[in-house]
Amino acid sequence: MFNSLSDRLTATFKNLRGRGRLSEADIDATVREIRRALLDADVAVPVVREFAAAVRERALGVEVSGALNPAQQVVKIVNEELVEILGGATRTLQLAKVPPTVIMLAGLQGAGKTTLAGKLAHALKQQGHTPVLVAADLQRPNAVTQLSVVAERAGVPVFAPHPGNQGAETDAVIGDPVGVARDGVAYAREKQHDVVIVDTAGRLGVDAVLMQQASDIRSAISPDEVLFVIDAMIGQDAVNTATAFLEGVDFTGVVLSKLDGDARGGAALSVAKVTGRPIMFASTGEKLTDFEVFHPDRMAGRILDMGDVLTLIEQAERAFDAEQAEKMAAKVAQGKDFTLADFLVQMQQMKKMGSMKKMLGMLPGMGQMREAIESFDEREVDRIEAIIHSMTPGERENPKIINGSRRARIARGAGTTTTAVNQLLERFDGAQKMMRQMSRGGGMPGMPPMPGMPGAGKRAGARQAPQKKVKGKSGNPAKRAQQEREQLQRALGGGPSAPAAPKGSSFGLGGAAAEASVDPSTLDLPDDLKKLLG
Repeated sequence: MFNSLSDRLTATFKNLRGRGRLSEADIDATVREIRRALLDADVAVPVVREFAAAVRERALGVEVSGALNPAQQVVKIVNEELVEILGGATRTLQLAKVPPTVIMLAGLQGAGKTTLAGKLAHALKQQGHTPVLVAADLQRPNAVTQLSVVAERAGVPVFAPHPGNQGAETDAVIGDPVGVARDGVAYAREKQHDVVIVDTAGRLGVDAVLMQQASDIRSAISPDEVLFVIDAMIGQDAVNTATAFLEGVDFTGVVLSKLDGDARGGAALSVAKVTGRPIMFASTGEKLTDFEVFHPDRMAGRILDMGDVLTLIEQAERAFDAEQAEKMAAKVAQGKDFTLADFLVQMQQMKKMGSMKKMLGMLPGMGQMREAIESFDEREVDRIEAIIHSMTPGERENPKIINGSRRARIARGAGTTTTAVNQLLERFDGAQKMMRQMSRGGGMPGMPPMPGMPGAGKRAGARQAPQKKVKGKSGNPAKRAQQEREQLQRALGGGPSAPAAPKGSSFGLGGAAAEASVDPSTLDLPDDLKKLLG
């Protein structure tokens, strides 16, 4: 969604790097480029003006002129101002003190309200709630049927006493949507559902009939939250639509749908600032799991190509099996080999996290590799999975037994080529070597060992001899002379209690000479050393 804006801003900041001081002309040029980038992204003009003025004022202030790295300070200012226009702090659902919590969805037709109702219900169910969907959209053809299908996919019940419009193209009011909404809340209270999600009708444009109906439903059910669902791809018109709904329905939060689209995304940067209502959720795909809480600071990080590692970690925590992860960690710690069976399990866990492109896009600095990420074929994961499934259990445990004939059989079973099987085995061999090094405590290849890990010395598994503490020379002349005498004796063959140097030692003392005690007085030494030896 924000690829174009992100590229423009990144290119703008690149021109500032390496400068020890920023002049007023540099800052004006930067602010001008930022203003153009935001306008090209369909951000509302009043929002752009306010944003540019705030950035310029702060950039000309003391916080940039006194910074060690002015360019990074400007990026920090832009990031903070982006967070501000996106809503500031993260806003979550306000649950009712006495259940059920009533959530009403409002928005234009085609914004994605019905699909979003299922996504929200699925997310709440994952958190331990017992939501129920209420089909109060009786106008759109087959809207009730669609909500029922979505509810079944989400695994939640639906209250739909009226079939609604079954395909007739009419503007006439069908049924009593206000009564359905009211009865739905009563049904939820009776069946002890703690959350009610009411799906209301939408229109192709803002009109008086829609607003009156939505206002009547709000008055009848007194919702705890009214969520305005807006298509993130509608551009400048987002502000007008949001303002009209704010006046007619007075919503409490915004949900951005279709955030995975390729439009310029100005709606997301305009709605929160213009309406004063926070963006609470974002729909990022067609699956029920493509739904996330909207964090202004993380979204600003994505726009500025700083990544969104926290969201990536949260997705991993939801997708990965904790017990399986502990088993894998124990296996690595014990030094056992990483097998293709383990590799298959890890890939299946990663598939649960969603699109690989989205995950890679959340890493910092990946905007510079956007073309490579976009060209990545998501089906490659399925092909690898098919190859591993075509192997026998013995081949997965010990890939070294896979010879030429076995590779040909695996390729036929997976519907691919022998070359693809060879490439997988080569990549796996590299992964296996990396896991072996980690199990020995050597850390990642090319990186120093992690402190505290087993074998984190110069060579994995080698015992390191304790180092003797080196004492400084004494200030007492007699004591210092004694220290020097003992040091010389150790260098020549050791003290009275030290064993003789072994044959072939670095001092060249071998045979009988090594067995006999050494008399320093018989050696040809310099005069100053002879004085020390007395």
